[in-house]
Amino acid sequence: MRDRIPAAPKGLAMLLAVGPSLVWCAEYIGSGEVILATRTGAIFGTAVLWAIVLAIVLKYLIGLAGAHWTVVTGEGMIDLFARIPGPRKWLVWVVFLCQLPAAVVSIGALANASTTFLNTLLPLPHGRLLWGTFVIVFAVSVAWSGRFDLLKAVMSFLVLLIILGVFYVAAATFPPVSELVAGLFGLLPLEVPEWAIPGRPSPWREILPLAGWSAGGFASQVWYTYWVLGAGFGMAACGGFGKPADLSQLAKLDEERARKLREWTRMVTVDATAAVVVGTFVTCAFALAGAGVLRASHLVPQGQEVAFTLSRIFSSRWGELGGKLFLVSGCAALLSTNVGQLSGWPRLLADCLRILFPRVGERVPWRSQFRALLLLFVATNLIATVFFDPVKLVQLGSQLDGILLTPIQALAILAAFLFILPKLVPKDVHRLVRPSPLLLAGLALSAIVFGIPCVLYLPGSLMALFR
Repeated sequence: MRDRIPAAPKGLAMLLAVGPSLVWCAEYIGSGEVILATRTGAIFGTAVLWAIVLAIVLKYLIGLAGAHWTVVTGEGMIDLFARIPGPRKWLVWVVFLCQLPAAVVSIGALANASTTFLNTLLPLPHGRLLWGTFVIVFAVSVAWSGRFDLLKAVMSFLVLLIILGVFYVAAATFPPVSELVAGLFGLLPLEVPEWAIPGRPSPWREILPLAGWSAGGFASQVWYTYWVLGAGFGMAACGGFGKPADLSQLAKLDEERARKLREWTRMVTVDATAAVVVGTFVTCAFALAGAGVLRASHLVPQGQEVAFTLSRIFSSRWGELGGKLFLVSGCAALLSTNVGQLSGWPRLLADCLRILFPRVGERVPWRSQFRALLLLFVATNLIATVFFDPVKLVQLGSQLDGILLTPIQALAILAAFLFILPKLVPKDVHRLVRPSPLLLAGLALSAIVFGIPCVLYLPGSLMALFR
């Protein structure tokens, strides 16, 4: 193993090695930003900015901690869940039973929203069918290859388009500094205007979906460990997709190799921080666009007209260029998320199947399981694209994926570092590979902050959607 753990980059070379974060942020910058952030900005104005920043920072801590585990052990987050004490594989069962329907809804929502935006940007006869087919074929083609380098290249290009589009939008809608600061620190009242939603329901019904998919949901943090595996960071160079940690190698970890892994944890911190910086800027920019453009016109994006409403308002304010740039950045964001979801969710579910049903894993190669699940989502995408409302699908998917399991996820990673990692590595090197107390405290805070609305507000929010 000594020769198989490469040396981590240092100094400016760390910036050149940034890669998993580009896939991560390109994957999570999608419907949560383009639709939910813009919609919520239209309803609440800048008063909602604090919720965006808080959700992204807390999700960043969860993703970073999961990536730290992968760098040190060489396994993804689902294998971490399988090690949590309790009834046999209980947490993997919970993840599988919750994430399968969440995957169907969320991937379908992204396919639907991508089709809506593309058909608005370039209308065609039978446009929804044609663009829906394009979205599915494009996303599946990239995901089917299973190659991290191809995924990184496609996602990096789409991230560039997103940043260019929202930079223009943010500059054109930038509010007074005092209003911006008040929104970031939660000093403005959160009130649903009567013109936005009749009856003025609880603001949490709009904030929960946004918080659920700001920086991605539960699955996005799992997928980030896959992108770290694909990049070969630390112990990931000794493993790969669909494999648990090599416990015999971890038990023989010496100080020299532990110091190498510690350098890789610094690298993954730089990588994850790049994702959170880009994600925070882009999400806030879309929210500011909604606050600066739609709120003044008393318009709330909804239904199949969401992209048309957004582009029309931008065109009316800044000409055709404004509308086109918003649509291009929105299309790039939604397509990148669709590619990321179709690359990530089949991996997540295939890992669950491998752990829950070992005989399936022995008889059916992991790649075949991954591709079979990919084809399942092709079928469900076609149904979602044709028959469902994109905004309601996005709101449902964001809460099933982004709120429901996130507190448990944070607690599971915290428990793994406190109680499981010390048993996997020698005592004399544990101090070198354990996470900082600050990161552990961040995991505990994430569990509390997401746990409270999950218990108090999520049931009512879901019931309102189904009504």
